[in-house]
Amino acid sequence: MHPAFSELDKTSLEVDGVQVHYVAQMHVMKSGDSKSYYSTSQLVKVTLKATWHLSQSAISMKADIVHIGKPHPMNSIAGLCAKIINRSRLYLDCDDYEAGSGRFNSHWQKSIITIFEKWMPRQVKLITTNTIFMRNKLISWGVPTNKIQYLPNGVDRNRFSKADLGGIESLRADLKLGTKKVIGYIGSLSLPSHPVNLLLEAFHKIHKYDQNTILMLVGGGEDMNLLSELAQELGISRATRFCGRVPPEKIPLYYALSDVSVDPVYDNDAARGRSPLKLFESWACGVPFVTADVGDRKSLLGDPPAGLLAQPGNPESLAELIQQVLSDKALANSVAEAGKLKVRDYYWDRLAIEFSKMYSNHSQI
Repeated sequence: MHPAFSELDKTSLEVDGVQVHYVAQMHVMKSGDSKSYYSTSQLVKVTLKATWHLSQSAISMKADIVHIGKPHPMNSIAGLCAKIINRSRLYLDCDDYEAGSGRFNSHWQKSIITIFEKWMPRQVKLITTNTIFMRNKLISWGVPTNKIQYLPNGVDRNRFSKADLGGIESLRADLKLGTKKVIGYIGSLSLPSHPVNLLLEAFHKIHKYDQNTILMLVGGGEDMNLLSELAQELGISRATRFCGRVPPEKIPLYYALSDVSVDPVYDNDAARGRSPLKLFESWACGVPFVTADVGDRKSLLGDPPAGLLAQPGNPESLAELIQQVLSDKALANSVAEAGKLKVRDYYWDRLAIEFSKMYSNHSQI
């Protein structure tokens, strides 16, 4: 499915030797920097249409293996059709706590997601998940431990190996960054799972005492306007850059501009069930990383820590650690170097080997 299916020039393409086919509209709409949701009646129509087309596609492929991306009704029903008709081996990926991190228009929508999230793991051969929190959640729902495979997030070493120096300086000029220190956030502007408001509040405290700082927000989402209004209320709009969505190949340039990369979080199920890509990407780009001690983050950072941990949901604590990185070059270098060493275990070309082993090991189950 695609978030802007009607805007696609072509629905089939090849990416790095992999055939990709888009067959229907997602349950959310994304266009430019914005993200919006359907009304209840529209959502029902979109869901039914997407389920039909996904099921047709899943059946027509006659695949030996179908790996469902999320336990949503549309994906799940299509996978079950392939299992019943083609006898495909069915796998499921649970990379988020869907019922705890989604944005729902009504209680019944959340109830349906909850039902599928708990029921689908019992219908597949194996479940992959990228957090210990979700592993434990699955076990609490009665899923046997031998059906759960922990598969962490990773990063493409070639994509983030080096950034074009000319492109960096050109982008610095376009964003009017000058010689100021840049606090970078690269991710979704969707508050239920990404509380960027905490970062704005933290930056307000930083900028109050250090005018030589810029907050750079890269990404789109339904809460971009709300966050822009908050920046104005806090009096930091002139020092904040809302960059919107950018092409994936340009992302390394924005990391290269950042003196520190931040993942703001509350201590809630949405954060516990998420493994932030920005952590691995920051490591790969050699950028010091600041987040909070929620979910797997502390264990991922390791010892010596490849990042700094603030108190969850505390803008004062977040501001203090960001300022430490900006003012202490030795600390910044130490954290960045630890990240460069740590990321070697999370290159996708290495993780893919374990991924293929998983299919082989469970082929006869």
